[in-house]
Amino acid sequence: MTSFTETSSTEIVYDVQGDVGVITINRPEARNALTRTTYAELEDAVRSTTARCLVITGADPAFCSGDDVKQVMAAAGDQVSKGLRAAPRLTPAAAAVLGTDVPVVAAVNGAAVGWGMELAVMADIRVASERARFGELFVKRGLCCDVAGIGRLTQLVGREAAAELLFTGRIIGADEARALRLVSRVVPHEELLPTALALAGEIAGNPPLAVRQLKAGLRKALDPDWDDLGRWVSATLGELFRTEDHKEGVAAFLEKREPRYVGR
Repeated sequence: MTSFTETSSTEIVYDVQGDVGVITINRPEARNALTRTTYAELEDAVRSTTARCLVITGADPAFCSGDDVKQVMAAAGDQVSKGLRAAPRLTPAAAAVLGTDVPVVAAVNGAAVGWGMELAVMADIRVASERARFGELFVKRGLCCDVAGIGRLTQLVGREAAAELLFTGRIIGADEARALRLVSRVVPHEELLPTALALAGEIAGNPPLAVRQLKAGLRKALDPDWDDLGRWVSATLGELFRTEDHKEGVAAFLEKREPRYVGR
């Protein structure tokens, strides 16, 4: 296994096994919460890979717990809101994952919540540990989800189940995720990475041009215009970041108390 050395990554690890690249979000002390650095390194690893298939996972105990509330959300004041509204765009890391021609397998080893669930949903295939948990928590912070929660989740679980997950922010376990067809399989925790790597290896062993065209066909048949949807999400978040309810959702999380939403 060879470490990824092309960039000076500090919050992800990129390894190679044959034709399979493995991206591991590596902030276990923060349950792999995302900072601006993590987003940038994830985007770079996906865009620069030469692998025939990618596996994305997290350093135990979590897959990804979403945005680092202290470093990202708590710092999102009027300036960030103004920037989102002035230049709305698809999140660059999302653009990289959704736009890559390389098949992506998510090995969900623990909590995949907030943008962590978005990342899992962006993958072509999801394999879950028995310890996996999924939740679109954005509504709990007074925000809307990113593009995958709107454009992919419904494809996987249907409109009604997607609406329930998005509107409630409820967290579900691995077995319920399997029943909803959010994941393709659930395996014992110690078998997760070997299972994901075996699946990725099988994909990588097929003719790469044919696999690439098959992925392009799926995108053409099923995906919305990600750039257009991304601009809408960005502009909407620009408005929601300004609300009292967003500030209350963040404060309640940091203060470990129940929020009091006021609808403004």
